[in-house]
Amino acid sequence: MNAMKNRVQLIGNVGNDPEVKTLESGKKLAHLTIATNDVYRNEKGDKVEQTEWHRVTAWGKVAEIIEKFVVKGKEVAIDGKLIHRSYDDKNGEKKYITEVVVNEILLL
Repeated sequence: MNAMKNRVQLIGNVGNDPEVKTLESGKKLAHLTIATNDVYRNEKGDKVEQTEWHRVTAWGKVAEIIEKFVVKGKEVAIDGKLIHRSYDDKNGEKKYITEVVVNEILLL
């Protein structure tokens, strides 16, 4: 059961070309968004499509794979964990971020 704690799996389409940085240490960091779609019927029987956008971060080898092979529109499957963090912006306002930190990626 321990392997199931804080585990996120998503299949979706990449919403933007990934932003990849190389840190001073030489380690790669990638940021991108993934859209997942859910289709259901509402109480009137009308078909409704709902899109959710997910912030995604990847480090190291996974970031290198993303840099080489992932572009906007590409369908991917990711496995990772959900994290929450906060920071103060230029105006001193606290901002909150929820994102998925990727452990594995599968190019579909």
